[in-house]
Amino acid sequence: MTDTTFTTAPQATAPKRRIRWGRIADHAVLIAGSLFMLVPLLIVMQTTTVPDAEIIKHGPQLKIGNALPDNFNKAMFEASGFSGENTGVRMLLNSFILGIGFAVGKIALGMIAAYALVYFRLRFATAAFWLIFTTLLLPLEVRILPSYEVVQKLGMLNTYQGLIIPLVASATATFFFRQFFRSVPEELVEAARIDGAGPVRFFIDILVPLSRTMIAAMFIIMFVFGWNQYLWPTMITTDEGMYTLVRGIKQITQVLEGASLPEYGRSNLLALIAILPPVFIVIFFQSWFVKGLTESDK
Repeated sequence: MTDTTFTTAPQATAPKRRIRWGRIADHAVLIAGSLFMLVPLLIVMQTTTVPDAEIIKHGPQLKIGNALPDNFNKAMFEASGFSGENTGVRMLLNSFILGIGFAVGKIALGMIAAYALVYFRLRFATAAFWLIFTTLLLPLEVRILPSYEVVQKLGMLNTYQGLIIPLVASATATFFFRQFFRSVPEELVEAARIDGAGPVRFFIDILVPLSRTMIAAMFIIMFVFGWNQYLWPTMITTDEGMYTLVRGIKQITQVLEGASLPEYGRSNLLALIAILPPVFIVIFFQSWFVKGLTESDK
């Protein structure tokens, strides 16, 4: 009998995966940055779950209390002033009206101004544009006293018109829409002219649909800017029913009369609620925001 030997074929070894230290370092930096941004919010969230006296006595702690339902009820449905009108729901509504009116007004006025500068044969169009653009050097804080005097003489104190109208002129929106309109092909303008489209129809039926991404980008910027306004609403609104969230939070933290304590849990909960609408707006329009800003550079 002959012995038969069986030889096994050598198995191919899988290549070892190289550790990409660069990618690990990138993710470590992102995680560290996220924690740096989230830890203060977590501390604020923790303070909304404990009584105010305990916060004053011990400061922020790691434990979670049971005062969140009570703080939420006080923040949203109880008034902190004398009139009984500045509840959290009312202040939230005022902030929404200010933010949306601010954004819509700036976009509408910026689009109309940019349309006139680009498509109308104005002799001093370039000079007018740079005159508008130089208004960026005059922020609200510089012109707040004359603006307040005008609003007062027009009788618009403690009104939504007084909150919104003096702020709607926007050189930023005019600049971005002007850059976008200049990127529209001239052939499209000629085709609309041949079809008999007038200036108004061309603007509404062609330019506005083409500007959807730019409108979304501008809406995010202007809404967040209007939502976070503090100085102008503080000067214009003396009626507690017209307070915005930012204005109302500041008032709540300043309450220290006699034996009463500052309502830190209530004000911190309102601060967290004030963060949510801008965050949702940014998340919802995120793709349009990036696309709108990049398309303006064509």
